[in-house]
Amino acid sequence: MLAEIMSCGYSYHSQPFQMTNPEGLRAYLFRFQTEGSCEALVDGRMQRIEAGDLLLFKPGDSYSLNVSFGLQDVSTAQGTGISSGDYFVICRGEWLDDWWNRRERKRKVKVVPDERWLSLWQALILEKRRFEEEDPELADYLLRALCLGLDRAVATQSVLQGKSFVATRMKNFIDEQAALSFTVADVAAHVGLSVSRTVHLFKECYGLTIIQYTQNVRLSMAIERIKYSSMTLDQVAETCGFGSYSYFFRVFRQKYGVSPAAYRVK
Repeated sequence: MLAEIMSCGYSYHSQPFQMTNPEGLRAYLFRFQTEGSCEALVDGRMQRIEAGDLLLFKPGDSYSLNVSFGLQDVSTAQGTGISSGDYFVICRGEWLDDWWNRRERKRKVKVVPDERWLSLWQALILEKRRFEEEDPELADYLLRALCLGLDRAVATQSVLQGKSFVATRMKNFIDEQAALSFTVADVAAHVGLSVSRTVHLFKECYGLTIIQYTQNVRLSMAIERIKYSSMTLDQVAETCGFGSYSYFFRVFRQKYGVSPAAYRVK
């Protein structure tokens, strides 16, 4: 049975806003704060919600949201654009019941934004905006993929809990920029740390250096292009971020024991 997606969108508030549902939600509510801050009822008390906070509520949970600023804050908000923005989806269905019951779920968890599941959320929003042309089956699959992506984000952050929230941001930056040329200093600048701290923290959390991890991502991309495209090996090296074929050749052979050309004809 397909999920019923009752509402899905991006909510942006630059003025005070309140809503409450003390009787309990009638569907699942997933909300991801992307910018600014607000307050929400979580585990029986109003808590501050900041960028990176993911809220997961099930049917029957009480829910309240408060986006408000004091007089001084309002003036600041108007001057600098301080506000509250979030992705949200309200939905219900048998698959969601099964998914929810697979594990214990915190109502509030800090996760690092990842373009992979954010793009699914955006695609779901666009599909819901098609109105009469909406494809319920496609929307259902997008929602399922989003839920599984959120599971991965939460699981990844749980593994790193007590070490560093920042490490996931480093990893996501490398995943997204692997095909381009960047330095360790660029990774450090992305997370606002010194190069030495960045290098140490990444190795502590993932057991690999930034260079080793980047090479693994690029090699994975190269394998796909060698197998499934007609690109020349020089083009593969260039489009996978290696810079030169000689460097690509050396790294590839060290990893797989054969040259890229020999691998292609296997």
